[in-house]
Amino acid sequence: MPALFRAFAEQAGLDWTVSLETSPGKDLAFHYANRRAVIDRRWDVVILQGYSTLDAARPGDATRHGEAAGQLAALVRARNPQASVKLVETWSRADLTYRPGSRWSGKPITAMARDLARANRKVARTTPGIAGTIPVGSAWNRAIATRVADANPYDGIDPGTLGLWADDHYHGSSAGYYLEALTIFGRVTGYDVRRLGAQERAAADLGLTGQQAVALQRIAWTTLRRHR
Repeated sequence: MPALFRAFAEQAGLDWTVSLETSPGKDLAFHYANRRAVIDRRWDVVILQGYSTLDAARPGDATRHGEAAGQLAALVRARNPQASVKLVETWSRADLTYRPGSRWSGKPITAMARDLARANRKVARTTPGIAGTIPVGSAWNRAIATRVADANPYDGIDPGTLGLWADDHYHGSSAGYYLEALTIFGRVTGYDVRRLGAQERAAADLGLTGQQAVALQRIAWTTLRRHR
């Protein structure tokens, strides 16, 4: 995602330095406890993306997620009081929707993303230092609702649609991460991502056609307009 953000910035004529701090399968509390030395420096914008279910032990419960988000925001803003700290609303996991054993099993594919969005927005409203959220999950839902993307990877990808999930039906595919990056870039910079157009070079590097890139750019822009 950082590489995509940087590529978009270069094509838009914007000067951004982008860094990433991540650890697979960990939540924000882990990062506050174990990665403070990396995070504790001056940033202008910080994007916090938590664990895919917010809490591994209590899926959908934002208590631990919100506490850690507040701690990280305080850490960042102690260095730069003007820093903008935002939460990413992540997407529905197909494996937790179409397979049994999850709180989202048997629900519409859009349900998990809506639940995560509500939880993150509540955290943003009630936690000092959090400047808002980025509606990535809503962008995925819109792509599915408008038939730009397929809804169920377990039964194959419908002709003319994109698969948003990787083969594990959990993480994003190239198209899924491209849509995430567009949504984050548009929210952080205020840039109209539709201007990137069919010739946007990162899309070509990912194997997306110009038509697919334009469709995903439109989804990101529309979602951001509706979720300010």
